[in-house]
Amino acid sequence: MGKELFQSIKKPLADVVSVNERKGKNMDKFFKISERGSTVRAEIIGGLTTFFAMAYIIFVNPNQVAAEGANGWLVGAGADSVIMGQIWNAVFVASVLVAFIGTLLYALYANLPYAQACGMGLNAFFCTCFVAGAHFAGVNVIEGYHSGLVIVFLSGVIFLILSITGAREYVAKAMPDCLKKAIPAGIGLFIAFIGFQNVGIIQTNQYTLVQFVDIHGAIANGTFKETALPALLALLGFIIIAVLAKYKVKGNVLIGILATTVLYYVCTLQVPSFDLGAIGQSFKDFGTVGVTGLFSADSWKNAFTGAHIGGVFSAIILIITFCLVDMFDTIGTLYGTASEANMLDKNGDPIDVNKAMSCDSIATVAGSVLGTSTCTTFVESSAGVAAGARTGLSSLVTSLCFLVALFLTPLAGIVPSCATAPALIYVGVLMLKSFGKVDMADVRSAVPAFLALIMMPLTYSIANGIGIGAISYVLITLFTGNYKKKDIVVTIIAVLFVFKFLTVTM
Repeated sequence: MGKELFQSIKKPLADVVSVNERKGKNMDKFFKISERGSTVRAEIIGGLTTFFAMAYIIFVNPNQVAAEGANGWLVGAGADSVIMGQIWNAVFVASVLVAFIGTLLYALYANLPYAQACGMGLNAFFCTCFVAGAHFAGVNVIEGYHSGLVIVFLSGVIFLILSITGAREYVAKAMPDCLKKAIPAGIGLFIAFIGFQNVGIIQTNQYTLVQFVDIHGAIANGTFKETALPALLALLGFIIIAVLAKYKVKGNVLIGILATTVLYYVCTLQVPSFDLGAIGQSFKDFGTVGVTGLFSADSWKNAFTGAHIGGVFSAIILIITFCLVDMFDTIGTLYGTASEANMLDKNGDPIDVNKAMSCDSIATVAGSVLGTSTCTTFVESSAGVAAGARTGLSSLVTSLCFLVALFLTPLAGIVPSCATAPALIYVGVLMLKSFGKVDMADVRSAVPAFLALIMMPLTYSIANGIGIGAISYVLITLFTGNYKKKDIVVTIIAVLFVFKFLTVTM
């Protein structure tokens, strides 16, 4: 009897184990986890790290697009607070959904450890042109918002066409070697600067533009806990990550984020708060103001004839600008992140770059349909790569985190900026090593590489850094008699950026 009972239990258990083993093997085969020298654990940690490093975009993007919403600066300038609140809510939901969709594309289609969300810089540009621009031009702000979605949609369609035809991949691979090596380092400086700035380690100064956090001033005026403490905790978190990395501790970046989060709440004597009351209204505004915008005939008309646009020619320039910035932001991010992940081919180009470009363009189109500004590959993906991510499984984890955040938004807000900043700064350290491969003895390589490196953080734009580097490369190559047929592509890029700099302030 006992033997029969054991046999009756043993077979189902063996079947379950067999099924789980097959599932595990299938997942490993699909994501190429073993092939890329990774593990499921490393991918999960990498995915979580990427999410926490970029979770700020959930709140920052609607603030940028909707000028901080119902209580923002545009309301102070006379805009209707109810309308601005509706736009904020719509963009909030759209921001999370497009991050989920875009990152899921990377997971299931491209099988790459990258994440997508609404691009910083482009969201502020969107607000200036279409939201604030509409208000100051006397146009209904919602109409301005909707016209901007049309412009972003058209730029996304162009992205998609260029990706399908392989043109974007060709452009990426035609970049000079010095720029390919400088771009990752420039992005490293850029994201480190973002980390320093977000937490207040670097502050504005009316005389020198920037300065180190004013600890003495914070103590004197009684704002130490609000200003100086987060900056110091971020620096401590950065040291924690570095020490753990020295000891080769797996997941050192994520551990650093969690440790700094705990230290923040202990030092500030705060308790994380949860408020889910506004979620329902956000979904309502998303349905009535956000996702409907692109499907209105007036939106298309206003995109080309609205007073805030300035005519058809201006609309075309805006479309080209969004195309240009998103293309080179993505190219730059891919080169930087792929370099850190050791996922470059023999020519020094990212693997599956065309699939990555397609993911980016599809996400931009999806974002415009849902009601938000351009979606792009996020430089914070480098944080996940630094934590061990090498496959699309990490992107799947990140995308699911965004989906959960749609309903449990306060959870994403628990991790303070002083905890995510150390991850960005540490990734900056890792990415700078690529600059050491630039031939600094050759001015034709050294000067364009240096300009690309330094202009990314100084202009707060990956695309601007690439553009200025490309322009300098073409001019130096031309005037030193080294210009060749292969330089035609970088010349076209340089000319486009000259056109952008002359016609658009960004």
